[in-house]
Amino acid sequence: MNKITQWLKNNPWKLIYWLFLIIALCTTIRLSMDAGFSGDEEFQMRQAKAVYNFYATGGKDTTAIDARPDWNLPHYGQSVDNIAYVIAHIFSIEDEIMVRHICNAICGWLMLLFGGLIAHRITGNWRSAFFVAILMFLSPRLLGHSFNDLKDVSFAMAMLWGIYAIIVYLQEFPKPKISTFILLGASIAFAISVRIGGLLLIPYLGMFSVLYLFKLHPKKDVFKKKSMQDFGKMVLYGIIVSVAGYFVAMLLWPFGLVSPIDNPIETFKAQSQFATALRQLFEGSLQWSDVLPWYYTPKYIFMTIPIAVIIGVILFFVFCWIKKEDRFWAFFVFFTFFFPVFWIVFTHANVYGGWRHAMFAYPPMVVAAGWGFDAMVKWIEEKMGKKTEKREDGETLTTFVRKDEKTNTKGIMVNIAAVVLLLALLIGPIRHIIANHPYEYVYFNELAGGIDKAYGNYEMDYYYHSTREASEWIIANAEPNPDGSKIKVATWHTASVNYFFRKDTAKFAPLFSRWYEKGNNDWDYAIFTITGMAPEQIKNAGAFPPPDCIKTIDVDGKPICLILKRQSKIDMLGNQYKSKNQVDSAIICFKEALAINPYNEAALNNIIECYLMKGQLDSAKTYIDHELTFLPKYETANYFLAHYYMTKGEMDKAIETCKYIIDCNFKFTSAYHLMCNIYLRQNDVKNAEKALVQLIDHDQLDNAGVQQLIQIYKADGLDDRGAYRKLYKKIATSLDKRGKKKDAQVYWDLYKQLR
Repeated sequence: MNKITQWLKNNPWKLIYWLFLIIALCTTIRLSMDAGFSGDEEFQMRQAKAVYNFYATGGKDTTAIDARPDWNLPHYGQSVDNIAYVIAHIFSIEDEIMVRHICNAICGWLMLLFGGLIAHRITGNWRSAFFVAILMFLSPRLLGHSFNDLKDVSFAMAMLWGIYAIIVYLQEFPKPKISTFILLGASIAFAISVRIGGLLLIPYLGMFSVLYLFKLHPKKDVFKKKSMQDFGKMVLYGIIVSVAGYFVAMLLWPFGLVSPIDNPIETFKAQSQFATALRQLFEGSLQWSDVLPWYYTPKYIFMTIPIAVIIGVILFFVFCWIKKEDRFWAFFVFFTFFFPVFWIVFTHANVYGGWRHAMFAYPPMVVAAGWGFDAMVKWIEEKMGKKTEKREDGETLTTFVRKDEKTNTKGIMVNIAAVVLLLALLIGPIRHIIANHPYEYVYFNELAGGIDKAYGNYEMDYYYHSTREASEWIIANAEPNPDGSKIKVATWHTASVNYFFRKDTAKFAPLFSRWYEKGNNDWDYAIFTITGMAPEQIKNAGAFPPPDCIKTIDVDGKPICLILKRQSKIDMLGNQYKSKNQVDSAIICFKEALAINPYNEAALNNIIECYLMKGQLDSAKTYIDHELTFLPKYETANYFLAHYYMTKGEMDKAIETCKYIIDCNFKFTSAYHLMCNIYLRQNDVKNAEKALVQLIDHDQLDNAGVQQLIQIYKADGLDDRGAYRKLYKKIATSLDKRGKKKDAQVYWDLYKQLR
């Protein structure tokens, strides 16, 4: 008993840390069971099933390795997804999503474990481990993603595991234990088996091993026998562990298994040049993810992590570089959170959805923050007369120089004050977690002005978590159709809605619809997250939410998801008349629809088009102006406006409107074609060509643009051969200017062939 009492007296923080981990594990698992279906889960579930079938059939079922331009999941090892599928399959668990979310919650919890262990390894005390764990657990974005984002959370956990293993390996060198080799190799294997980016652990291992050797051996001893022997060991151990980890990863990843060298190379190239671009709400406007500002990721991180972490990182820079013996580890931690973000910025990576693609950089940042707070407390203790020293077992022993009761009490008060300070700085995240569960990840810190200031300027529920609550609400509250037919539920994200209606297919029928086209489709209820909606619209209190919205799902009082109940299907009937060219009947229907809901975008677009078809320009302009009052940057409405000006003969205004559309959305190709046609009407061939050449510079040149340019060049006196030659030269030159040398060479070759 005396030994236990003494242990508790010397190591109270160890007990606190492990108790907190137990509470955090139970809490995270429980909270994850309330989470919705993430935006990627449908694809991951399909691939996990394919992976299972690949192994179950001995490789005969090749679905899991069939990588196509429209299906890149074979490039992801997604080990945690596969584990979740196997568990659900073996135990015949119908609710696969629940299994996935529990597995993901455990991955999120493991970051607390490894983060704390890293801090303990570096500082030698458990207080820093506790600080790291509490900061990580109370980071709302990380906690929220730990519920259902298996793609990013599992990779972040694997990378942190690898970082911990490297630290253990270096601290034990030159005589690392067998268990350490296994730990290190397993972490590399697991990280690669989740995502090819796990290969980063190998250069981490190599770089930090070399730097650690310089730490162990003074400059004057670098080339001495002992130094060279250690260097040889480092190289040998590193090669063995890296190669073993790599090939174990291939065993867990079907695409890598069938071609362990070529397919990982193909995957790395594909993921380095990710082609899919999504429009993201950033700084108050919808922007394409492949051309976001360079500071997108760092700014998003700064706005959405707790202020406590930011302060902790500042303390890390202030206190953790002071002592020479701490500088190597300070650089180690700094590099592992700085480099990934730097690389995203440097390479202009195509990222979206906040900073989830850089999530693996955040846990090391929290380690730095926890270490920073611990170093500050240690500094205060030393100023008060405490003495700290490292024991042989690596633990930090803290004693008072003056062992009187008053000094001991002060030391205890300092530690209590540190925890109180930390919790005070975390009040905002704690309140957000309690008030907005299960939407913890929809979080903006006090420096960003919280949800109130971020709403309409930055993405909210970009991963569609809220479709679960909306689906469950409709199941519980929807009124049956009078004719007994199925209740049709429209949504943009059908995968998640389908899952939550899977037990009610006799009563409900989910269907796909875009937000701005919903009036053309047949539905009774609708579920739409605000992702992808124009910021001007969602910030317009008079027009949003629309009149047919019967319930909103809110975060801090701001709607992130709408549930609509259709009041009439007259707009859909009008669209049917319009498709049959019964324009007058269509207009009558659209007017009735707009009397019910003046903000019905589909009805507005349709009635404008009908009036333009009839040549009734003033009537069309009335509705165009109305739509632009709440959707001033909406491409379709502005496109109609440009047509209106062109028909009226106001060509300059039409051209300016086309330029405005392109400024709002440079991928709206119809605006370029319309502007080209306007210039051609004015016999301005030079500017007509310039309008289409912009498509080349934006990688948006379509077949219509090609044919139009060829006709322009032929009208300028060139034959077919010369016209295509000129076009290929322009494409190649544009690609060269933008650094796409390999793509440019294809067109230079075509250009030369036509000589």
